[in-house]
Amino acid sequence: MSQKHIDEISGVETTGHEWDGIRELNNPMPRWWVWTFYATIVWAIGYTIAYPAWPLLKENTKGMLGFSSRAQVAAELTDAKAAQAVYLDKIAALPLNEIVADKDLVQFAVAGGAAAFKVNCSPCHGSGAQGGMGYPNLNDDDWLWGGDLESINTTLAHGIRYESDADTRVSEMPAFGDILDADQIKQVAAYVVSLTGTPADASMVEPGKTIFAENCASCHGEDAKGGRDFGAPNLADAIWLKVNGEAEIAQQVTLPKHGVMPAWNARLGETTVKQLAIYVHSLGGGE
Repeated sequence: MSQKHIDEISGVETTGHEWDGIRELNNPMPRWWVWTFYATIVWAIGYTIAYPAWPLLKENTKGMLGFSSRAQVAAELTDAKAAQAVYLDKIAALPLNEIVADKDLVQFAVAGGAAAFKVNCSPCHGSGAQGGMGYPNLNDDDWLWGGDLESINTTLAHGIRYESDADTRVSEMPAFGDILDADQIKQVAAYVVSLTGTPADASMVEPGKTIFAENCASCHGEDAKGGRDFGAPNLADAIWLKVNGEAEIAQQVTLPKHGVMPAWNARLGETTVKQLAIYVHSLGGGE
């Protein structure tokens, strides 16, 4: 039997192994650590007996306590839906003006509307409702069809130029390329630009103003501030939906672009649409 080696500095027995003149001390773990380790093994065995743990071919062991995290989540969802039903029933039954008069209902509706917006509306209007080229910014106070609760709700419920809904919002700007010549279109574009900026050729503004009065004012108004009955945008506020600059204004006059928004009543139901309307109205531009 070989003689045990004792480290000269620490006085601790070594394992007998040596690597490049380095010996490993044989310091065993403390007894309390060993017993704790054994306790974790016992705990693990007990846990696998009490709770679902081991995967089998088609299912898993159920455990002696019959606990199921899926069943727990399902129960919690059922309770949550029951709690929400109280508010949803009130929102379904009450008109918008009475909903916004109830602080608790408004808080619930804004939260529900925000959730519905993220799933259904943000792909076009953006996650912050800031919009983009061709998609309105819902944070400002520039509304095509009106920014009060009822108007917003109607727009959401029936959509815009959505053929499947008989009550959809409808407006269509004529293609003035078939009505006006190229010079007249440039002139009216210069006039529109002059309302909020500086056109490329100021001499076109006055004849453009005359053309605007004869062809455009019936929808956009004599002051070019729009007409909500027609969904005609305000051209005097420097907020542009589909164009950017004088050349693109001329293109829009020549061959207009028309957007489409779905009718959300058929997809989401009246209650969710009401919540969406209240949420959009709360963004800051609501009237």
